[in-house]
Amino acid sequence: MKRVAFLLKVKPDKIEEYKRIHQNVWPEMLDALRRNGWHNYSLFMRDDGLLFGYFETPESFQAALAGMAKEEVNKRWQDMMAPFFEGLTGAHADQSMIELEEVFHLD
Repeated sequence: MKRVAFLLKVKPDKIEEYKRIHQNVWPEMLDALRRNGWHNYSLFMRDDGLLFGYFETPESFQAALAGMAKEEVNKRWQDMMAPFFEGLTGAHADQSMIELEEVFHLD
C-alpha cells in the first residue's frame, strides 16, 4: 500500500463553507473514491486554509487520480469545488495537488 500526502490551499473566505460541504460528501463520490483506491483518506486544514490530504492506495497517486478522472461524479465534484481553491489557474483541484515526498514512516 502506497501512502500519499498532498497540499492545496483553500481561499480564506471559503474555509467555513468548505468544511460544511465535507461534512456531507455525496455518497456516489465516496463510492467512486473507494472504487479507485482512495483508502484511509483524511483532510486536515490549518486556520489559514492550507489543506493537507492523506490517503493510502494500492498502486500510486497517479493511478488513483487517473481512476477518478474517469468518474463522472468526480467531474461534477471538481467543478463545484474549484472556486474554493487558490492558484488553480483553470485546472481542477485534483490536477493541482502538490504531492509530498515521504521522508520518514514508523509502523
